[in-house]
Parts: sequence; C-alpha cells; structure tokens
Amino acid sequence: MSASVLTAVAWPYANGPRHIGHVSGIGVPSDLFARYMRMSGHDVLMVSGSDEHGTPILVQADKEGLTPQQTADKYHRVVAEDMRALGVTYDLYTRTTTRNHYDVVQQIFLALNDNGYILPKTTTGAVSPSTGRTLPDRYIEGTCPICGYDGARGDQCDNCGNQLDAADLINPKSRINGETPKFVETEHLFLDLPAFTRTLGEWLASKTDWRPNVVNFTKNLVDDMRPRAITRDLDWGVPIPLDGWRDQGLKRFYVWFDAVIGYFSASVEWARRSGDPDAWKRFWTDPETPIVHFMGKDNITFHAQIWPALLMGHNGAGDKGGKPGPYGTLNLPTEIASSEFLTMSGSKFSTSRGRVIYVRDFLAEFGPDALRYFISAAGPETQDVDFTWEEFVRRINFELANEWGNLVNRSVSMAHKNVGAVPAPTAPTQADEDLKALSRAAFDTVGTHLRHSRFRAGIGEAMRVVSAANKYLSDQEPWKLKDDPARRDTVLHTALQVVKDANTLLTPFLPHSAQKIHELLGGTGLWASQPEMREVTDLDDPSREYPVLTGDYTAEQAKWESTPIEVGVPLSKPTPLFAKLDPELGETGPEWAPVEK
Repeated sequence: MSASVLTAVAWPYANGPRHIGHVSGIGVPSDLFARYMRMSGHDVLMVSGSDEHGTPILVQADKEGLTPQQTADKYHRVVAEDMRALGVTYDLYTRTTTRNHYDVVQQIFLALNDNGYILPKTTTGAVSPSTGRTLPDRYIEGTCPICGYDGARGDQCDNCGNQLDAADLINPKSRINGETPKFVETEHLFLDLPAFTRTLGEWLASKTDWRPNVVNFTKNLVDDMRPRAITRDLDWGVPIPLDGWRDQGLKRFYVWFDAVIGYFSASVEWARRSGDPDAWKRFWTDPETPIVHFMGKDNITFHAQIWPALLMGHNGAGDKGGKPGPYGTLNLPTEIASSEFLTMSGSKFSTSRGRVIYVRDFLAEFGPDALRYFISAAGPETQDVDFTWEEFVRRINFELANEWGNLVNRSVSMAHKNVGAVPAPTAPTQADEDLKALSRAAFDTVGTHLRHSRFRAGIGEAMRVVSAANKYLSDQEPWKLKDDPARRDTVLHTALQVVKDANTLLTPFLPHSAQKIHELLGGTGLWASQPEMREVTDLDDPSREYPVLTGDYTAEQAKWESTPIEVGVPLSKPTPLFAKLDPELGETGPEWAPVEK
C-alpha cells in the first residue's frame, strides 16, 4: 500500500445535532481506519465537513426563524463539536459554504460541461403547493412503481435499489408537511449518466473485493443509467457558472452534486492552509494512493455511481472521452466502506419521530470510548443492528469493564503493591512465552482486519488477547507467590507486557482510555492524539470566520508494534478505567433516552 492514504468521510447535514446512528456509519469507522493507518506509518489525510446546502437547511431555518446561513453556522459548530468530543481525528473538517468549495465545484462542473457530459433538459419538478418552494426528490415519499415498496423516495427505492423520479411514485407525499406535491415543468442541467455506462460498468465490475453489501448493491447500478439532474430551483446553494444560468436567482446546483465534490474541495482547502497549495496532489493524482470512503448504506449510489462518474467526466475518461480538467487526472475511489443502519426497535433513528439518541447526550453520560467500543464491537458494519440499552450495558459491563478494565487494574495494582514499579522477569516459562507470542502475533491479525475495514473482527481479536491474559493471571495466581518473588515478578512483568501490547491494539478503538493506560504504565507525553476545534478565516473571503476540526497527529507516540515494557518504571495505584453501569439501565435507559416501542 502507498505511503499516502486518503480517508474520505460522508458529509453530515448541518440541520441539527448528530445522533448515534449517524456516527456508527461515518465518524467511528473512519477514525478507526485513520488512526490505525497513522500508527502504521502512513501519511493520512482525513477530510469531511458539514453539508450546508439544499432544502434540509431551508426547512430547519424556517422552523427556527433563522436565515439559511445562520442555520448552517449554528449547526456546523454543533456537529463539529460532536465529532471533536467523539475523538474523530480529521485533518480538516470544513463546510460547503466556503468560497474555496464554491470555486472547486464550479471548476469541476465546467470540465464536465466542456467534455460534453452535461445536458440541459426540460423536466417535471415537484413544488410545495403551500410555499411554492421546490421539493427535493428525497423529501418526497410514496409507493415504488417497480417493487411496490411503501416508503420509496423520489430519487431511489431503498428496497429494490432502482433509481426513480419523484413523479413516478404512486401516491407521492411531502415528508415536510404531508401534502401532495404539485409537478410543474422547469429547465435543469443533467449529468449524462448513460455516457458512463461502459466505463463505469467496467470499473464497478473490477471491485470484487468491496464489502459484500456494497458489491451486491452496485450490481444493478449500470443496468438503468438515466440522466440525473444536478440543478434545482432554489436560492440557497452553489451558483451555476454558465451564461443564461448564473443570473437566475432560483437556480443552484443540487446539494448532492456539490456535496460529493466536497471530498476534493476539502483536500484543496487543507493543502492551501498547510502552506503547500499543491499538497493535495499526492492524495488525488498518484495512482498508488488509495481513497477509502466511509458512509451509511443510503449513500452507496452517490459514491459508487455518481461520484466516480463526475471524476471520470472531469478526467475526460467517460464513454465520450474528452480531456482532463483543470485539476488533471483525479483518482477514483479505491474502497467504499459502507455501513448498514443502526436502528432502534427495528426502525431507523428519527429526530422527527422522537426516536433518537443524540451523540452529545450519550457522551455526557457515558464518555466517548463507551460509544466507540459499542459501535466497533456490535455496530452495523455489514447488516442492520438494533440498538438496545440492555446490549449496551452488557457490552460495557462484561467486556469493557470486567475484561479489559479489570486486566489493567489488577496487573498494575499487584505490581504497584509488590514492587512499586515494572518488575524484572527471571526464568520465563512456556506459559509466559506463549502469552507474549499471542499478543505479538495479534498485531498482524488485527492490523489486517483494520486495513480492510473489518472493525468488528479487529476488536474481537484484540479482546481475545485480553481474555487470554485474564486467564493467564487466574492460572498463575501471582497473589499466592509471596514465597517466590522471582516467579511472581515474572508473571506480573508478563501481564504488564501484554497489557501494553493490548493497549496498543485497542488504541484506534479506545484512544481516550489508551492515553490513560499509557500513563498508568509509567509512560509520559502524548500517546493518542485528539482533534481540536480552531477558528479560521475563509481563505477567499476575509469577512467570514468559522470553526474547523483539525489537528497535528505527528507528535503521538502510538505505533503499530509491540515494544518491550521498561523494567523499573515507577507505577502508581490505579483507579478504575471504566465504571460499571447500573443493570437497571439496560431495562429503561437514561431519563433523557427515548422509550422503545
């Protein structure tokens, strides 16, 4: 694998706080991958930001009596803070209302247009009868005309996977207010998707190593390639840089079009802020650099079909050919790590229906590593998973607290009590060597899983080392070896070495507690980095300031390898790392939690 790796994370809407379903597909999985790759010595660029255009922002603005920009400003900060508190190590978490983003989107569009992949077309658009405002396809629901699924959206059916037009739905209704939309004729610009049938089909056919859920979804994407609208009748979004279009106050790029380009525009902004405006090129133009996308399954179409088509069109590499655009030949996605849905009572989390657990509430109650552990060990990696408080409590109490927390606590406690420092080993036995060999071998096993975004398998293997170490201590019974201090010290040294190894293996999953364990073992300095919020000025509009998430991740000590624990390092009496949860919490959840029905 290349020394450089681009981690591209789906852009959450800036229309409210994030719930735990959101971060189970984007925030946590992407950070596990990025942290592991950095620990393995790779040059990682992880980018994302707040998706701030389109009707979702307008709807929320109306609810709160704010302007769209005020709404985007408010919730961009909220979402960025959620991600910071969770410990997601973005190199840049930015937003789509920057002038840098506007310029990059327009340049990509002009390259597509120059290469003949943009079509003007008169079409039927959905309008709200009560407000006169355009309704995006995703805000219209009805019965799928193909499979009969009740709950299909105006752009696609999640049941059969087919692309749809809102006007084709049976009994269409607005998700905003329940009214039947009015369909009127309007002119829009379309991406000529059929002009990518051969090239996109060949590219998708080569991706046999993607996650099975993604491969299965993409099988039918090229069977029904139709032009797809990239503009909408809105006054909130990126302006269209074409004569006859740029001066129309109610014509903007469709939010999906500018949001996927955000992966590239954020990379350009990061490079400009780094002091080397061309730094993005090693992530986007070196054919050896992998690009790994993280998202929920409802975004597979945009990342496996539309975004690659946009890149091909810019590169002049679609069925019509063409010439590379202003950014040269850009890399296509290497991997699409799409998660399924985290549900509650069998249904998707829904803010409007009160079925939602906000990240900020969860972290205030349980801390970030508890949520990161649950998502890693029991999240919706390849299939939908129903969140229950009972399962959450069981995982935290019996795995995180009893297994891992207890191993750390009793190993350090006994060494502190008997020696006061990391003891020296003498005459290790086969049992000692076998346990250390198991923990060393886990670096290859767990690393392979993380490199291929198999996070449940990765944390399972790491916890297997923890379980083996607990069994080792129970078998060796160092507390009974008062009359044999040499053997006692060897056992405790072995246990502490495996604790150190296991802490490294678990660092991508549990970075906050990993720092504490590093210090418990006598370590000093930064072990696992955390992101920080910084206030910045828009690079192209000095009048605008906004927060971004970023960080310097080069100073951390965590490396993906087993390193010998240092004999003689003083140890202090530890305090419990993970508080056990009240079992009754598994029946009711916290007072603020929604009631499952």
